[in-house]
Amino acid sequence: MLKACLNGSRSRDEHPAVPVTPAEVGAAAAAARAAGAWMVHVHPRDETGGESLEAEHVVAAVEAVRAAAPGTRVSVSTRDGIVHGAATKARLVAEWPGPGDGGPDCASVNWHEAGAVLVAEGLRHNGIGVEAGIWTPDAARDVVASGWLERVERVLVELLPGASPGADGPSAAAAVLAALEGVPGPFVVHGEDAWAWPVLHWAAERGHDLRIGLEDTLLAPDGRPAADNAELVRAALTEPPLASRWAMSADVR
Repeated sequence: MLKACLNGSRSRDEHPAVPVTPAEVGAAAAAARAAGAWMVHVHPRDETGGESLEAEHVVAAVEAVRAAAPGTRVSVSTRDGIVHGAATKARLVAEWPGPGDGGPDCASVNWHEAGAVLVAEGLRHNGIGVEAGIWTPDAARDVVASGWLERVERVLVELLPGASPGADGPSAAAAVLAALEGVPGPFVVHGEDAWAWPVLHWAAERGHDLRIGLEDTLLAPDGRPAADNAELVRAALTEPPLASRWAMSADVR
């Protein structure tokens, strides 16, 4: 499975193709889906272009994706920094409607952040799936100890330079996965910025689900600026060893 992460916290000052409005998010999702992505991850925005957890903005982004790319599974962010404080975050997430009423199919919850369990409980209460975001071995051990792994939709092994311990992306990924030994997954393994492509190659070789998009990197594998999310998805699917796996799955798709 390849997930396209369409915007993250990035602005158009960083890349002109970063989708901000619901219409742009929908168009980017449709293009990514046509390029081969199975699902998308979105950071909904308000009228000023800032990230938002308000239900009206979440629903606007999700419904735009569903209108432009029917059948695409939609994940949204609950990361720290969008609003002030864990209590505010949990309150806003609890106000989201379920998937059948315009809410997202699932949402990522960074397990090292304060109030992660409270946010996850609010999502599950509303019928929204939980993706457990794990950046470090310590967070991996915490999520295992919490007993929540039986209730999450998937585990996101997320490797960020400067935040995930390791000399490089693949070694950081290996350390987190070692702390999750015995956990059946599924795992989406991805890196950000300089670690994006090295981690994608490493994870593809080991059969993990993958993620790519303008949230994770602005660059194609050859180091030149990517045109948009769809180009990054196409590049991921033509990079060895993923190209051979993708070809073998053509009948399934």
